[in-house]
Amino acid sequence: MENLNRLAEQLYEGEMNKQAIRPLTEDVPDLTIDDAYRIQLLNIERKLEKGARIVGKKIGLTSRAMQTMLGVDQPDYGHLLDDMRLKIGEKADWGKLFQPKVEGELAFILKKRLIGPGLNYVDVLNAVEAVIPSIEVVDSRIKDWKIKLADTVADNASSGLFLLGETHHLVSERDLSRMGMSLYKNGELIHTGVGAAALGHPLYAVTWLANFLGRFDIALEAGEVILSGALTAAVDARPGDMFEVVFEGWETLRLAF
Repeated sequence: MENLNRLAEQLYEGEMNKQAIRPLTEDVPDLTIDDAYRIQLLNIERKLEKGARIVGKKIGLTSRAMQTMLGVDQPDYGHLLDDMRLKIGEKADWGKLFQPKVEGELAFILKKRLIGPGLNYVDVLNAVEAVIPSIEVVDSRIKDWKIKLADTVADNASSGLFLLGETHHLVSERDLSRMGMSLYKNGELIHTGVGAAALGHPLYAVTWLANFLGRFDIALEAGEVILSGALTAAVDARPGDMFEVVFEGWETLRLAF
């Protein structure tokens, strides 16, 4: 546990001082995924003690594009805190960021508590109040994104900021696996994707998360926001960039840096 506290301290100090650090797995090559989650939780507890609130969870690495991009082969998850949420029209604060990338994805608001294991798609469907278009800004406190799965897990699944659309939709309105999305950077179309990129269906990703968290005795709580995973590869952001994420037949989200 002393070793995990030391690694958590390295990440926390790097974030507070805005100094990207070398990969944890360079110092501890055999760092397990479970221990990486324990590191994540240690730093979430630090932030909660300083007044932050958990408002949801994010699922990462659900698309083949993102898994290929980062050289991993399974999803991960992180915590969403209240100070990560952007308002519509709000500019991303570069002072909080290291090396951000932008993703478009579908977010869910829960109306019921979910705790695994043993949950299925129907359990999750019945617990969802609404689906909302969203943008996630992923970021890494690990220098140059030179991460293995354990590095990104420890680093709160490379969480940064998130933006939710203004319109809440019922899951029954659309086949979310066929929901089309286009990602533009400075007016140029960079990527297109569909909901099926998130483990075949965005709610399958939420089901995975609810069951996975059962191993840590963590629940998805009513009222929480769940970001279900990127529908395309992420796109690098720099100061001055403007992103548009267009959700077919729904809402266009804009985010400036």
